[in-house]
Amino acid sequence: MATSTAGAGARIYGFDPAHSSAHFSVRHMMISNVRGEFTKLSGTVIFNPDNLQASSVEAVIDASSIRTRDDQRDAHLKSPDFLDVEHYPEIRFRSTRIGRDGSEYMVHGDLTIRGVTKEVPLKVEDLTPEAKDPWGNLRAGATASAKIKRGEFGLGWNMVLEAGGFLVGEEVSITIDVELVRRPA
Repeated sequence: MATSTAGAGARIYGFDPAHSSAHFSVRHMMISNVRGEFTKLSGTVIFNPDNLQASSVEAVIDASSIRTRDDQRDAHLKSPDFLDVEHYPEIRFRSTRIGRDGSEYMVHGDLTIRGVTKEVPLKVEDLTPEAKDPWGNLRAGATASAKIKRGEFGLGWNMVLEAGGFLVGEEVSITIDVELVRRPA
């Protein structure tokens, strides 16, 4: 069904999960940034360079695959204080419109975290041209970035610091790197 709505000239890709990642960073104690990643993500991109309105992006992240290099922090991030992975096992993004500004693309879409959906714009840079891998598959890649306010998605847990300010910053920077494998037409 996706191929019929994509139109002539459309390319359909799937994420290569072994070569794709979703990273984030957030301010800790108003001092430094803590970085983490989600290690399991999947998705589909329909890209029609001649008709961006027929293009789309869908991505799913396994919320339990969060890693910050600290097991105790990871467990806390999976708990009801933050992602509540028992009740909300997935983070989802579905594009609503795609536009182009010079060599960059803006992908606007609905991001759902913890059952809360908000529109988020992704700035797409480093869209690589297709290349054939050693096994004959056509591949492309892209890097997308965005900033969200975690409280808007129900991720409001925090602690007030004795010196003022909060333990966890409100703004979260997100970077998604995907390697895409073209599916047969």
